[in-house]
Amino acid sequence: MIDHESFIRQTLKLARKGIGKTATNPLVGAILVKIENGVAQIIAKGYHTAYGKPHAEVEAILRAKKKGFTDLSNTILYVNLEPCCHHGKTPPCTDLIIREKIPHVVFGTLDPFISVSGKGAAQLIAAGIKVEYGILENECIELNKVFFKHVRTQSPWVTLKFAQSLDGKIATASGDSKWISSESSRRYVHQLRAEYDAVLVGAQTVIKDNPHLDVRLVKGRDPKRIIVDGRLRVPLTAIVFNEKNSSKTIVLTAKNSNRKKIDQLIKKGVHVYEFPAKKFKIDLKSALKKLLKEEKIASILVEGGSVIHGELLKNKLADDMIVFIAPKIIGKGISPVTSELTKTIGKAVQLKSISVKPIESDIVIQARII
Repeated sequence: MIDHESFIRQTLKLARKGIGKTATNPLVGAILVKIENGVAQIIAKGYHTAYGKPHAEVEAILRAKKKGFTDLSNTILYVNLEPCCHHGKTPPCTDLIIREKIPHVVFGTLDPFISVSGKGAAQLIAAGIKVEYGILENECIELNKVFFKHVRTQSPWVTLKFAQSLDGKIATASGDSKWISSESSRRYVHQLRAEYDAVLVGAQTVIKDNPHLDVRLVKGRDPKRIIVDGRLRVPLTAIVFNEKNSSKTIVLTAKNSNRKKIDQLIKKGVHVYEFPAKKFKIDLKSALKKLLKEEKIASILVEGGSVIHGELLKNKLADDMIVFIAPKIIGKGISPVTSELTKTIGKAVQLKSISVKPIESDIVIQARII
C-alpha cells in the first residue's frame, strides 16, 4: 500500500520554501509519483515560489516533462492544498492535470477560497480522475493559517512579538531596552521579519529607537514597514523614511492630521493611508483590511510598542504572539501591554497551543490567542 501521508508530508516541506514570498497566495508543494509494479517512485517536485509565479502542480509537471517523462498516465499527484480550478494570476491547475491524463490526485485539505473550495476536486472527479483528500489535514491547514485567515476574514494574520525581562518589562523606567534579549534571539527575530510580509510599530517606538525594521542579521528579503502614527509625530529624518527602499514604508494616520507632512512623506516615496479617527486614534481593523487589499500584506509581525499591543489585543485583532523572556530583572519599567484588557482574571486574554523553546540564555514562548 502506498503511504499517502509520507508524500503529503513531503509536499508540506516543499511548500515551506515559499514562506515570505507568496504574499496573498497559499504555500503549496507538489510531488509527482510514478507507479511501476506497485512501487512508487518520485519523478518530480515543485512548489509555489512567489506571488504570481506558476503553481506547485505546474512546476512539478513541467519538471517531469523536462526529465523525459512524457506519459503521466501511471502517476499520482500529491499536493497539500486542493488544486485550483479558476483563472487568477495563472491558469487553472485542474485543466493541466486533466490534459496530462494524471489518473490519481491526493491532496491535504480543501481550499477555503470560494472559487475553488470543493470545485477543484469536483472538476477532477468529473474528468474520471481518482481524488482523495483530508490527508494530514490539520497540518496542511496550520501551514496555510495566514491564507485561510485572510480568505475568510479579509484581514491579515497578526503576530505580536516582544522581548521582556523575567519580571515582565520590555524597557526600564527611562525607556532603555537595548538589549533585553540575547544576540541569538535577535537573529531569530530577523528571520521572522524575512518570513512576514510586514513589520508594524507605533510612532513612539520609531521616535524612541529610530529603528531600521529591515533584515540584517540573516539572509532574507526585507518586509514592508508599517508605522501607526495618528498625529504624524515621527520626524521626517527617521531612518524608515530615508533609506533607499522607502517605498516599502507605510504610514497609517488620521484623516485630520498634518496635510503638509503627508505630502512630504509621499514625495519621499512613503505610502500614506488616512483613516477616520477619534482623538487621532485610527480604526486598526479597517486599517488592516486596507493593507491586505491595497498592499497585498497577508501577515504582519508587530514589534511594539505596548500601546499598539494593547489596542490589537483589546480589539481582538491579534492571532498569536512570540515572547522572548530574558534572565534579567528590571524592577520598575514598561510593561509589554499597557492597555487595561480586563478587570477580572476570569476574562483575561487566553492563550492556547503553547510551545516553549530555549534560544541561548532566553526562553521563547509562542502561543495562539483565543
